[in-house]
Amino acid sequence: MIKHQNFRLISFTFSALLCYSISGLLPVSAFTESSVPGGVTIVDLGLASEPQPQARFGSKKIMVIQRDGKWKGLVGLSLKTLPGDYIVSYKTGKTSKSDNEIAVKVLPKTYPEQRIKMKQKKYVSPDKEQLARIKKEKVHMGKLFKIWRDTDVSIDLDWPVKGLVSSPFGLKRFFNDQPRNPHSGLDIAAPEGTDIVLPSDGNIIDTGDYYFNGNTVFVDHGQGMISMFNHMSKITAKTGDKLKRGDKIGEVGKTGRVTGPHLHWSLNLNQTRVDPMLFLSEKE
Repeated sequence: MIKHQNFRLISFTFSALLCYSISGLLPVSAFTESSVPGGVTIVDLGLASEPQPQARFGSKKIMVIQRDGKWKGLVGLSLKTLPGDYIVSYKTGKTSKSDNEIAVKVLPKTYPEQRIKMKQKKYVSPDKEQLARIKKEKVHMGKLFKIWRDTDVSIDLDWPVKGLVSSPFGLKRFFNDQPRNPHSGLDIAAPEGTDIVLPSDGNIIDTGDYYFNGNTVFVDHGQGMISMFNHMSKITAKTGDKLKRGDKIGEVGKTGRVTGPHLHWSLNLNQTRVDPMLFLSEKE
């Protein structure tokens, strides 16, 4: 669990905070649309009886799935996305040459602040050698997030670990009072050694020790949905493994930039990190 937190709770109510208490009891039943920065919006691409469309948001392919008898396109919206009107373009079949367009409206959202005190200064002000490592790792991770595999995908996900949500997605972060990038994942605090399992079927596309992330596993769930699991004490999955929902991939730890044991889970759609909470189904 991250310690020494000082939230400025701009938009949280008391009842909302209760929802972030125990992940095993969280009353979320299925995917929830949220057309805000850091969220996911859905576009209707026609009847499922027609050929599967191909769709893009800007230059990036977006996930297309069948739901409620229709083809639906899921658009991941970056935390940097400005409120306003955008366009999703799509073709109705592989042989179609003309693009259709659908308007998407992104609404504003303000996220709370989080201030964290780090004892290890190297994670706040890295030296030249550490910055070179960070840059190299960033380039490598960027390639992983671009992976695309055409397959059926489930967007109703399970919790990867049982624990407390210590840091929700989107927080404006300050380390030792220095501003840093917003929190682009979901932190779930749990005792070191707690099992981490796959929230949905996926292929292990990389594992390793990263500067900020510590021991990390990357999972390709299909159609640009990529999970990244950080700070593990132990990795049990291997690159190339094809695993099922509920299969163990490692254990909770405190490697990398942390102040205590927890799992940081990032979820990517169309090369964009989005709020994993939107995809989580209720635990038994």
